[in-house]
Amino acid sequence: MSENMAGYIDHTLLKPEATEAQIEELCREAIKFDFFSVCINPSYVKTAAQALLGSTVRICCVVGFPLGATTTAVKAFETAEAVKNGAAEIDMVIHVGALKDKKEDYLTADIAAVVKAAASCPVKVIIETGLLTEAEKVLACKLAKEAGASFVKTSTGFGPGGATVADIMLMRETVGSKIGVKASGGVRDLDAALQMIEAGATRIGTSSGVTIVKS
Repeated sequence: MSENMAGYIDHTLLKPEATEAQIEELCREAIKFDFFSVCINPSYVKTAAQALLGSTVRICCVVGFPLGATTTAVKAFETAEAVKNGAAEIDMVIHVGALKDKKEDYLTADIAAVVKAAASCPVKVIIETGLLTEAEKVLACKLAKEAGASFVKTSTGFGPGGATVADIMLMRETVGSKIGVKASGGVRDLDAALQMIEAGATRIGTSSGVTIVKS
């Protein structure tokens, strides 16, 4: 498994202080180690598209990040612009407050609008597990699947806590085998990554990708 690990990894740099030079370095590393994608903020999608030109590395762009509390129209616009600029996948943050209020229709429409704006690009729904009860995690996963998302994802990496084996198992059990589960937040070494994949993760979001594949 370890020799194929690079293909699971979204090589991630989402820090607010990230510079253009650091994004370009992220892209060079992604090409060198053959990571699945780079995961970046919207303002750097054009930079990454230029840096990755001619490679097989995809661009994954976050939307409504990191709080998820922007309006649906803003998330949809942000998604469409990211795709236009070169993004091939979208990682959107669910509206956590609406989830806690059990506003199921709102949440389904919010996710579906992003899925529509993304056209054929896969959408991952970040549910921010560290803020949720088990019942809320299950509801978030069910709504994401119903709204047409391609993945559910544990965390932004900016919330209280990251991916756990228990959460990955719960999310996989909830969504079944047809859509992906992304473990993100605190996956910093090969052992942790392998545990997540064993639990049902099909993608790993990490800023420690180089460390993991060199292990």
